[in-house]
Amino acid sequence: MATIPSLALIPSGYKASKVYSVLPTDGIGDFDFTRSGNATRVNSEGLIELVSTNVPRLNYPLIDGVVSGCPSLLLEPSRQNVVPYSEAFDNAAWDTQEITISQNVGISPDGTLNADKIIPSVVSSTHQIYDLSLISSQVCATSVFAKADGINTFEILDGASAINGAAFDLSNGTFTNKGSGIGSMEYYGNGWYRCISVAITTGFRIYCPSSSATSLGDGTSGVLLWGAMLEAGSYPTSYIPTLGTTATRSAETCNNAGDVNTFNDSEGTFFVECSALADDITNRRITISDGTAFNRIYLSYKNFSNQLRVEVISADSSVFDFTYTVADITQTIKMAIAYKLNDFSFYVNGVQVAVDTNGVVPIGLNVLDFNNGAGSSDFYGNVKDLQVFTTALTDAELAALTTI
Repeated sequence: MATIPSLALIPSGYKASKVYSVLPTDGIGDFDFTRSGNATRVNSEGLIELVSTNVPRLNYPLIDGVVSGCPSLLLEPSRQNVVPYSEAFDNAAWDTQEITISQNVGISPDGTLNADKIIPSVVSSTHQIYDLSLISSQVCATSVFAKADGINTFEILDGASAINGAAFDLSNGTFTNKGSGIGSMEYYGNGWYRCISVAITTGFRIYCPSSSATSLGDGTSGVLLWGAMLEAGSYPTSYIPTLGTTATRSAETCNNAGDVNTFNDSEGTFFVECSALADDITNRRITISDGTAFNRIYLSYKNFSNQLRVEVISADSSVFDFTYTVADITQTIKMAIAYKLNDFSFYVNGVQVAVDTNGVVPIGLNVLDFNNGAGSSDFYGNVKDLQVFTTALTDAELAALTTI
């Protein structure tokens, strides 16, 4: 495609408080970035890495535990890990039942020798490590990184009833939901899985190998653990380490790219390649605007399950508004809108899904924000590519640009 974008964000360059766009080269297209406090990402070596206040996170994708492809810009909402000792399972904050802890005996997903091993005793009993009173009873995502070391199975269950959660098999990366719990697993390589349970809970229970029957350990076999996390919410976010108290990762913002010369009031094309963190039924928008809600064009995830939305608003009136349902918004999608007077076209993953031949375009466009243009409905997710063109691309160009 010969047409060159006026603004292109292909996440590669950054510094504290800034995300660099590839185009334009004069810096006008760079984004202002904020996050109070540290956060973690997966780096180019596939390791979990802590980055400092206001440093953007270029997060690398893992496929089968190996870094595969270019990074995305990761933007997340505020979350708190209420587990006070997320990496010290030998601390007295964790209670145990017929479990012993060997400290710092395995290389964890951050690449250092700081993973602990839980070892069931030789006593016939249930074997567990737990902290039951961490949070008021509510829907939480409970997670821990785990690796088999003689025992392949363990369970994460809720703090109150020990019924709801999931059972995990570390030999083959499979899980079974228990009660009303919803489990999932993410592979981080070298035998490590992030094992996740979403359920109503007050605390954290880990049973090894199972809660369903008493068993005998051999005194040496067990499971390596690292990075325990319990956060209020219906889905897990990136790991938040703790050492002696709760820890909060603040919400991130990424805004203020471009100026009046970056955009064209007469016509243009707006393209985003991204994936959602979860289908959490909230509005999450990326917007070209005049700095208000009166003139704007946005691409977004809608507050209905697995729906995308595009809207063009001119002089506070909606002139093009379309919703499109996809199979799974947590998978990477490519969407684009081309716009000019009486000519609007919306493409998703190489297919034209909506057109309109009636409507004016907004005026005064001068800024691109990861929100609704007026400071709310912040976008949270992974952004792999974002481009703005000052011309309305042809159907053939739109199909090529958005084909997965």
